[in-house]
Amino acid sequence: MGEHLPDFGEDLESRVEEDLEEPPMYRVLLHNDDYTTMEFVVEILRMVFHKSPAEATRIMLLVHKSGVGLCGVFTAEVAETKVEMVHHLAKKHGFPLQCSMEAA
Repeated sequence: MGEHLPDFGEDLESRVEEDLEEPPMYRVLLHNDDYTTMEFVVEILRMVFHKSPAEATRIMLLVHKSGVGLCGVFTAEVAETKVEMVHHLAKKHGFPLQCSMEAA
């Protein structure tokens, strides 16, 4: 008892570090349509993705011009939740705004 095993602590630390892996990440994308207003897209980007007004406007213009825009990169659970929130809010306000996620 009280005997110190120096290799035990180092071995345990190296095994724990080997077992820990970063979770897979997913890009969340907004898709352009001909009905959703630019103002609503900016509000979604501000409320759901916590973007500044300037960043939200930049992403909205990218969606408008190129058809799709990156909202952020998240773990699977967070990405799924954000996609669901966008769809819920869009439907509630009568817009067909689409949001998707893809592996990063």
